[in-house]
Amino acid sequence: MAVLDINKYPAEVLKKKASPVTRIDKDLLILIDDMIETMYAAPGVGLAAPQIGISKRLAVIDISSKESEVPLIVLINPEFLKMEGRIEFEEGCLSVPEYTAKVDRAERVVVRATDREGREMEIEGEGLLAIALQHELDHLDGILFIDRISPLKREFFKKRYLKAHKAGK
Repeated sequence: MAVLDINKYPAEVLKKKASPVTRIDKDLLILIDDMIETMYAAPGVGLAAPQIGISKRLAVIDISSKESEVPLIVLINPEFLKMEGRIEFEEGCLSVPEYTAKVDRAERVVVRATDREGREMEIEGEGLLAIALQHELDHLDGILFIDRISPLKREFFKKRYLKAHKAGK
């Protein structure tokens, strides 16, 4: 297993809709293990393949450090089946370091995906799990959490973030 480099905003791969995974093979399983190791090393609670430069519909989530009853989740070709309620949550992202913002999300979601063994599954999430699922699936559609904040806040973020990172911060 390897810790991979995480692409940072404004990398182009983060803006593209990811392609479906067409088969689960040894290379994909190695990629999943590398993504898990990268997520833990960052440290983060989720990681999508576009964040490591691979435009595939693949994500891993582990919120167990926050909510111990939820195990590690591997999502291949995930899609939303249901979204209910509204919640505002302070989010951050491994691809947008040192910045957080309140984002309006669904309070409960149901996601269908394939697991690493090729089995179809459904995951129902509330609270942090619902937020993590929406955040990672957004990455697969080329959406960052900063795309979900007000235009005024987004412009302020872009100016401040790009200025700080051009200065080598």
